Amino acid sequence: MSEHIPPEQDFAATVSQLETLVERLESGDLSLEDALTAFEQGVRLTRDAQQRLDAAELKVRALSEDRDGRLKVAPFATTPDNAQENGDDSEETPPW
Repeated sequence: MSEHIPPEQDFAATVSQLETLVERLESGDLSLEDALTAFEQGVRLTRDAQQRLDAAELKVRALSEDRDGRLKVAPFATTPDNAQENGDDSEETPPW
């Protein structure tokens, strides 16, 4: 098993690799040493994934805030057809 995580690996590949590690660990077929190695790699992958999520959240916030730092709420996919169908130009209420 390779312990090197390439920096260009995308988030989906990281999650896929984590899922594979979890399946191997849950199988119970690994020796203690192999299980520890897999666990260590899983910790590294989890930290990498969390850093990517944190960075993505910061980007979304930066793109979603107005000049005063207030969060602007807008629907994800707005098409001219969708806006006309609803007949409503008001802002959407966020799900939170």
